[in-house]
Amino acid sequence: MSREILEHFRKRGKCNMNDQLFTEEELLIRNTIREYSQDTLSSRASKYDQTEEFPWDNVAELADLGMLGLTIDENYGGSGGTTRQLAIVAEEIARGCVATSVIYIAHLSLTTQYINMYGDQTQKEQYLPDLTSGKKIGAFALTEPGAGSDAASLETSTVRSNGHYILNGTKTYISNAPEANVFVTLATQNPSKAYKGIDALIVDGDLDGININRLQGKMGIRASTVGEIVFENCAVPSNKRMGEDEVGFKQTMEVLNSSRISIAAQCVGIAQACLDESIKYAKQREVFGGKLKDYQAIQWMIADMASETEAARQLVMNVASKRDHGVEFRTEASMAKLFASKVAMECAHKAVQIHGGAGYFAPMAVERLFRDARVTEIYEGTSEVQRMLIARNLLKD
Repeated sequence: MSREILEHFRKRGKCNMNDQLFTEEELLIRNTIREYSQDTLSSRASKYDQTEEFPWDNVAELADLGMLGLTIDENYGGSGGTTRQLAIVAEEIARGCVATSVIYIAHLSLTTQYINMYGDQTQKEQYLPDLTSGKKIGAFALTEPGAGSDAASLETSTVRSNGHYILNGTKTYISNAPEANVFVTLATQNPSKAYKGIDALIVDGDLDGININRLQGKMGIRASTVGEIVFENCAVPSNKRMGEDEVGFKQTMEVLNSSRISIAAQCVGIAQACLDESIKYAKQREVFGGKLKDYQAIQWMIADMASETEAARQLVMNVASKRDHGVEFRTEASMAKLFASKVAMECAHKAVQIHGGAGYFAPMAVERLFRDARVTEIYEGTSEVQRMLIARNLLKD
């Protein structure tokens, strides 16, 4: 990370140097983003949940803090940060506003990081500076109406013609799509080849032949806009393909393995927010002539929430450390995503229970957190898919 960015955090952050599990730099980043998340993001979360508006101010402020390019090379406007730092930031953002963390992860961990990992020099120079600065928003166009967990069965097609890929097909449930300017898009040259025929293309949002429809009616993370993208004879220049011919699926699996760490960290942030709200409410709420916190049933729920949240956090930081050190991490990434999403959902359930009837109604934060948590067991690979991947890796010959 650059000296300028580090000095920015040093001036803003309040380091607790007794925390031996983090480096000084990690503590500076954590405390700065935690302060911003608690003071700013959390105060806006309810409004954005109700209006379902894209939080442009949140995104702009994260860009000003250098977070949109946290893990991107400094030569392209990034901060040159680590996977551990990204996990810390993703957790703290989610702790204040889950929807903003979804926007952040889709933009950085999927779209921007894909170009950073597999784009050529020209592609990086053209796209990364605008993505890391927030001038442009990224979206990752993988999922289709008939290809969710089974990404290899996607049907969006490309045909080469006059130096272009002619793109046709439909993508759905794409985070950031209504606001995005840059789409990392997966398409196949030959559906009969399944995953072996897939290419990864950078598609500019202003090309002809792109129609985007915002999807409404989400249960949670409502400020994180989602869209359906319809490509109709969209001519994408052939120099927008990333990597070699027909290796897009392999590249995508590597990007998803990495982004699962960010999602797992997001889940820890949700669980921590549920715990924070529950402790605060238990200390304040008076029942039967005493405080709610004095009752063993409540104490045990809070103890379980705290233990499970910390266990999930350690799983996340372990796999992040492995990736930073170049150690194989795919199985651990699936473990972290599987366990942390389960913990997020269980903590949200307990938080609503602790709040009683009040927790069932907005604008109580736990009502929103309960809805937000549910999707974490579905997107970025369902819990069932994570179990399949873990077992496959452990049982292979």
